[in-house]
Amino acid sequence: MATQAAAALLDELMGRTRNVLPHERSNKIQWDSPEVCRHFLVKFCPHDLFTNTKSDLGPCEKVHDEDLKREFEVSNSYRRTAFEDEFVRYAESMLTEVDKRIKKGKQRLSLSVKDALASSTTGDGRVDEQLELLSERITGLVSEAERLGSEGNVEEAQGLLKLCDQLREERDALRRSNENSVWHQAAEMAASQEKQMEVCEVCGAFLIVGDAQQRIDDHLTGKQHVGFDKLRQAIKEIRDKREKARTEREAVREKDRESRHKAVVEEEKRREREKEDRRREEERRRRRDERDRDRRDRGSRDRDHDRRDRHDRGESGRSRSRSRLSLSSDRDRNSRSNDGRSTLSLDRDRRDRDRISVVVGAVTNKLAADFMGGSWESYEVRELQ
Repeated sequence: MATQAAAALLDELMGRTRNVLPHERSNKIQWDSPEVCRHFLVKFCPHDLFTNTKSDLGPCEKVHDEDLKREFEVSNSYRRTAFEDEFVRYAESMLTEVDKRIKKGKQRLSLSVKDALASSTTGDGRVDEQLELLSERITGLVSEAERLGSEGNVEEAQGLLKLCDQLREERDALRRSNENSVWHQAAEMAASQEKQMEVCEVCGAFLIVGDAQQRIDDHLTGKQHVGFDKLRQAIKEIRDKREKARTEREAVREKDRESRHKAVVEEEKRREREKEDRRREEERRRRRDERDRDRRDRGSRDRDHDRRDRHDRGESGRSRSRSRLSLSSDRDRNSRSNDGRSTLSLDRDRRDRDRISVVVGAVTNKLAADFMGGSWESYEVRELQ
């Protein structure tokens, strides 16, 4: 045992490969290697808590290295959670045994007090004899019920158990009726004067109520009490850390949800604004197209009207020209038929026709100029002269 303790101490100080030559050493050990103690990496090794106590687990056969523990603490591997789960399961298994021991200790204390009170007499011989007879009868009926139950006679066994319950009620009523007797009070006083015991809620050890402070301090600083308290605190720290991490993740997710919701709302508003802008743009374009179409229609109607006016004016001018030409033709025919007129008369007639032709041409040009927007006044005056 001393040799193993010394070897463990040397392994902790110099490493497990202290006796191996440098060129013979294998690859560097990692924190997730099988030979590394996982419990030591998470918090501590339970084997180191209860040395030389009733809960001693013996020496741990795996590596305890502080450098590997620091590497484990800064790692973000998913295996870290698995190591923590393994530590929690192992610690809870140990605490489950302690909780069972605490429960049994409390039951033992409660039964010891009841037995002390039950063993006390009332001071009345007749009553004590009745209580003793009732107890013996109850014990005999319980034994008989167990025998019948083992033989398969369930109904008869249940009937005997009901009778036992009735006898117990009768015995308790008889005992309560004599609780105020002097003998009973004396028994209670004697039981209260004995040392009162209690069970430690951490390690399950029995403690004397009102004991000396030195003995209480020795218990609180003992390896067993400190070890189980460290296990409980370690489990609480791991669960609190996970709860805090879960709360933080939930807060981050909630913030992300709010930001996404805000982004969606902003996107919907932007789309609504773009839709409204497109609607207004389409409305302006429609109105502009309507105005352009109205202007084109008015221009087309004006051009049609001008075309009809020009056509009417052209037709009237041509009719007047034809009438004047026909008039000049008639006059020519008349002049040719009057060959006997004098030369002076013919010259006068010719000048008249020329003057008429000039007037007709000036009128025609005037009409065309009015239609086309030009000015022919100078031309008319020159022709007339």
